[in-house]
Amino acid sequence: MKTIKVNGIEIAYTRRGTGNPLMLVHGFPLDHTMWNETAALLEDDFDLILPDLRGFGESATVETPYFMNDMADDLAALLDNLKINEIAIAGHSMGGYVALAFAKKYPHRVKGLALVASQAAADAPDRREGRYKTAQDVAEKGVGVVADAMTSKLSTMAEVQSFVRAIMERQIPSAVIGALKAMAEREDMSATLAAFSFPVLVVHGDEDALIPVDRGREVKSLVLAAHLTEIQGAGHMPMLEFPKETAAALKILK
Repeated sequence: MKTIKVNGIEIAYTRRGTGNPLMLVHGFPLDHTMWNETAALLEDDFDLILPDLRGFGESATVETPYFMNDMADDLAALLDNLKINEIAIAGHSMGGYVALAFAKKYPHRVKGLALVASQAAADAPDRREGRYKTAQDVAEKGVGVVADAMTSKLSTMAEVQSFVRAIMERQIPSAVIGALKAMAEREDMSATLAAFSFPVLVVHGDEDALIPVDRGREVKSLVLAAHLTEIQGAGHMPMLEFPKETAAALKILK
């Protein structure tokens, strides 16, 4: 991986493939490696940029509070350094929240947006409160509490569970805590999403136990021209569970 200093912190990323630029943004509490299988199927069609969001993977973090806009600014600064002006961006789960924040703040830079197992809605009050409670648990007990709670919700496939748990367990507590609070404070993007003029793609597993497929269908209802791909039998990690189907869906962004 390469690292570059943006907004006062080191952001790590990898770049592979040829074609039109596409940024793949990982979900919580993971890193860019969750895209590996799908990226291998896309690199003949896209110039792929795979960042580690602040605090995750090999990227540095900050101890002060930050928000989705801050992570979106990190991505914009990374693209500036790579001299990429316009890009398609695909975000998984929390990465979708970051992608939405990026698209709202930098619409002139977005050639297409894909939300993979993600949503436009903000947290309900009980969910918001739960994130803060989880952040406190991580501060007291470590990231294992998140890995224990999330592994079975991410996928029913044993090999996928093993892979994602290993990724979660190597993340640092401060990053997990910061991201939990940023997600809790994110805004509802439904109205903003409906105003986007660039292509919007939704990819969702019909067996997603973390963000139900109905949330993906809601996005489709907000953007009538959006393309919705429901992957049968997939949970919250379609890029690992069904990489071929996920890659085929993302190729619409070419």
